[in-house]
Amino acid sequence: MNTVYVLTMILLGVAFLMAAVRLVRGPSSFDRIMALDVMAVLLVSGIAVHAAYWGEPAHATLLLVVSMLAFVGSVSAARLAGARGERA
Repeated sequence: MNTVYVLTMILLGVAFLMAAVRLVRGPSSFDRIMALDVMAVLLVSGIAVHAAYWGEPAHATLLLVVSMLAFVGSVSAARLAGARGERA
């Protein structure tokens, strides 16, 4: 089980770094918004894997808070970009 945990965390980390590259490179605001959303999903996934592996149900609150903040942030950023009239 330890190998699966380490491999999963490594893959989530690599995916997070790839999303961070997309966040920096852009080229449009929608690309950056999507990269932030993907990074939030990967963060929630990492916390969930960690909680499941170590058997810590207390992380459920953290998962809920991070998920809600990511959702509100993504919707707000998309509405702001849409209000500016930016194209994808």
